[in-house]
Amino acid sequence: MEIPAINLKAIVLVHWLLTVWGCMAWLSHSYVWGNFSVLAVGVWAIAQRDSVDAVLMFLIGMTLTILTDIIHFGIYYPAIESLGASDTFRFSAGMAILSLILKPLSCFFVYQMYRERGGDYNINFGFPTVTRNRDAYQSIDQQDQSSAAKPFNQAEDQKPAVRAY
Repeated sequence: MEIPAINLKAIVLVHWLLTVWGCMAWLSHSYVWGNFSVLAVGVWAIAQRDSVDAVLMFLIGMTLTILTDIIHFGIYYPAIESLGASDTFRFSAGMAILSLILKPLSCFFVYQMYRERGGDYNINFGFPTVTRNRDAYQSIDQQDQSSAAKPFNQAEDQKPAVRAY
């Protein structure tokens, strides 16, 4: 089964619209700044079609806004709801929550775009790993005979070369 191609413009447009509707009534300025900053990076990723860095920054920003949105909802939703929920508040909260629900799916599609643009992000925690790629190694059995006779490639009459460290 092939993953459907979702346009980056559609992802940015949907999240922009949901963010505008989500911050109409109740969310703080930090929610607005955080989400619109990430969407600005998304516009950068749209403008530079071959940039791997722009898509990676947009992907990281989207994953971080998932966490910050959960924190914002946890802090501000109970405080506003206890004052009496208006229809505008319900609509705004629904759109912000819908944006949060769609963000993991959007992150998946943005990651696919990152891979299509040539990005290959491997997480390395500093542990040694074993790889099976042996293309860079030269076999001992196929060693060049001229270099085997003189391992340092120096002529007999010359002084040893000074090494720069």
